[in-house]
Amino acid sequence: MLTTVRGIFENGKVTLMEIPPVNKKTEVVVTFLEDIKLEQPLTKRVAGILSGKIIMSDDFDEPLDEFKEYM
Repeated sequence: MLTTVRGIFENGKVTLMEIPPVNKKTEVVVTFLEDIKLEQPLTKRVAGILSGKIIMSDDFDEPLDEFKEYM
């Protein structure tokens, strides 16, 4: 079984960020990822930023002619 568990390597130690789903002695392989940001600040979302930029036709919800035989 292959399982991925996130962790942080710092000062010669690996600290796991979650509990692995194993109960017994298990071989592991550690892969170091480069250039990742561990804590990215969340940006605030702006509601209605695309208001007025997307236009839908008045008959958007009407059945399509191509599917009349299936209805």
